[in-house]
Amino acid sequence: MHRTALAALILGAIFMGASPVFVRVADVGPFASAFWRVALALPFLFLWDRAEARKGMAGPFFNRPALVAGLMFAGDLIFWHLAIFHTTIANATFFATTAPLWVLLGAFALKSDAVTRLMALGVALAFLGGGLLVGESLSVDPARVTGDVYGLITAVFFGGYFLAVRAGRRHQGAARLTFVSSLVTCLVLLVVALALEPHLLPKSPEGMAALLALALISHAGGQGLLAFSLGHLPAPFSSLVIFLEAIAAAAFGWAALGEALSPLQFLGGTVILLGIWVARPRTGPSLPVPPT
Repeated sequence: MHRTALAALILGAIFMGASPVFVRVADVGPFASAFWRVALALPFLFLWDRAEARKGMAGPFFNRPALVAGLMFAGDLIFWHLAIFHTTIANATFFATTAPLWVLLGAFALKSDAVTRLMALGVALAFLGGGLLVGESLSVDPARVTGDVYGLITAVFFGGYFLAVRAGRRHQGAARLTFVSSLVTCLVLLVVALALEPHLLPKSPEGMAALLALALISHAGGQGLLAFSLGHLPAPFSSLVIFLEAIAAAAFGWAALGEALSPLQFLGGTVILLGIWVARPRTGPSLPVPPT
């Protein structure tokens, strides 16, 4: 099961790594794209939840961690999309990749997962690799400081999301937790988008296609696979998915936007993979969650 969960984690990271490209292509503002990312995914998550419920795997419809996860992910999306629009993708990614630090500290403080020395070493290596991956593109610009701060706040919310999903998977299946938390996220983002966006609807078929891809690939696919993996893998290790996401984002940026990759970035990606290998879980049972 750990191998299956690890495969889901890697695939989820690839799916989430495509999100910056979709956000850039969608012709709506940051809050509108965040809202549509979740709203358009809800029907598909609902069907997944119904299939899980028919098999007796869903668990209770509501629990507190699902609510917290929804609120944390709303904060994550709001500030992540703001960061993408107010600083470079490299800066936004760099500051967002501090999320594993907050997960590590949170897991240690809450005693929700064992934090080993190898896990801490793996996180440190992944941080080094993340710095190498985006280091050449990082820029210090006073005009972009606000966007950089948004990226750091994104990391705090994303760290809280990991811990909440890990706790929620003790009582809910992956589909139900993803659907319920997404419903909470959607309601929060709707209020924010209505208050701050001049228009919610995309202006072109290409923009609509980008939003649909963002919903199906990055949210339903990426977040759903992440929720599944968090039922079987520790949160500190699983949080390293954000570094895999950074590798995927760089690859998608090269393929779709023509952003060149340097030898230093390839080295950074290699160091990240080394850190993940060092931090991998060795022993220990999965959480007592419904099988999915």
